[in-house]
Amino acid sequence: MNRIFLSFLIAALPLTASCQEEHQFSIEILDDEALQILDEDSEIEIVGSGFSWTEGPLWIADGSYLLFSDIPNNKVFKLDNKGEITEYLSPSGYMGRHFKGEEPGSNGLLLNQKGELILLQHGERRIARMDAPLHAPQPNYEVMVSHFENKRFNSPNDGVFDAKGNLYFTDPPYGLPKRMDDPEKEIDFQGVYCLMATGELVLVDTLTRPNGICFSPDNTKLYVAVSDPKHAVWYQYDIVAPGKISNKRLLYDVTDLVGQEGQQGLPDGMKMHSKNYLFATGPGGLWIFNKTGKPIARIHTGQATANCAFTSDEKTLYMTADDYVFKVALK
Repeated sequence: MNRIFLSFLIAALPLTASCQEEHQFSIEILDDEALQILDEDSEIEIVGSGFSWTEGPLWIADGSYLLFSDIPNNKVFKLDNKGEITEYLSPSGYMGRHFKGEEPGSNGLLLNQKGELILLQHGERRIARMDAPLHAPQPNYEVMVSHFENKRFNSPNDGVFDAKGNLYFTDPPYGLPKRMDDPEKEIDFQGVYCLMATGELVLVDTLTRPNGICFSPDNTKLYVAVSDPKHAVWYQYDIVAPGKISNKRLLYDVTDLVGQEGQQGLPDGMKMHSKNYLFATGPGGLWIFNKTGKPIARIHTGQATANCAFTSDEKTLYMTADDYVFKVALK
């Protein structure tokens, strides 16, 4: 039985209490404010499994389906509104030589203002636009940006467009075979960048392991996750102009949890709810912060959880976690 067919079977089965226990699923309400958006009795459902490392979930409103990357397998998959999973795009982000039996493909997936698919191509160390319509995907790519000051990026990871079409993105070393010690690493730092709508590339900040990134609903604040086991944190910045930030401050620090039993994972991908609640993957699963930076709830997945995405109506949250895709109903 192939892996994808297996995921269909799992997705079709109801999630029983024993399944919840087996996967250590639970929802922890830390503050009653969380009850405005989440029910502590909501089920965490498995909607896909059998992948290698899922990332970059992206909800496509026109068609009501979810796209997500399977990085080591160099593919993007589609979860349709019937719960069926099919291969959507391959190769998704690595067009060259093999190494270690894997071809790291796309990580983050975005839509630009024209509704075109943008891929942060981990293996190719670049950001590219799919030169094909969403309904007829093809592995044809137009490079948007691949270098900073004539040096190749490490491996663009996650990104977010602001309301004016400027693209902010992170560039940790995770797509390089030997990461920080890789001989092909050309930039001696890990950056947060802004690719302006004009085409200009701006270095916004440097962090040890920048990862997930998102804005406040009004685009005045920028949030960046740091997936460094020695400094596992989320930062918040004020945006004073496109590509320019000020007032960098620590939003929350979970370094003390790293390595503890049941606290799998590090600060990684995140999305901002329209009501100003930050949904951020981190140790143990997913954390929900209010606008003051206070954690108000945790969704425990029992897996290292990489990223998340909302449906257009924000009634469903999808999470990519290790070799799984989960979903949770929201209020």
